[in-house]
Amino acid sequence: MKRIYKITLLVGITILVSSCHNNSAPNYQYFPNMYESVGYETYSEAKVFKGGKEGQLPVEGTINRGFEPYEYENSTAGYELAKANLKSPLTEEDRNSGKGKELFEIYCISCHGATGNGKGKLVEREKFLGVPSYKDREITEGSIFHVETYGLNAMGSHANQLSAHERWLVADYVLKLKSQL
Repeated sequence: MKRIYKITLLVGITILVSSCHNNSAPNYQYFPNMYESVGYETYSEAKVFKGGKEGQLPVEGTINRGFEPYEYENSTAGYELAKANLKSPLTEEDRNSGKGKELFEIYCISCHGATGNGKGKLVEREKFLGVPSYKDREITEGSIFHVETYGLNAMGSHANQLSAHERWLVADYVLKLKSQL
């Protein structure tokens, strides 16, 4: 009989404890601000920040993650300096890969043509006129990289589509095309 009382008492306590649990109320947290930070509105006033506003400018000299600074300015003087001084960081292994040709065929062939003669599909259809042949130009790997980075005349910048490494691959392929013309 004692055993039945013990089992009944144990079942009763289990029911009592489980019935008091509320799933919608969380457990107690130690330092809750570490888990749930205070949210600030972007342009709201906040006494915590310099100038009293939440939206702050980045520190001067800050560089975006993944961004590679380019030290030549977007001007004729910058173009000439890049043409004279800028050298490719590519290794022989990179130069011999077919990646430069692939990128050229994606981004450049429609205007410059498959051989670099300036007779691409868009030129043939008279959408763009005056695209020069690589044979007629005095170009270096630095000048090609500079033009890909900033653009020149009707050609826009390709810095948003191609990384610096990819622009160097295209510049190397353009020089190969120029030597074949």
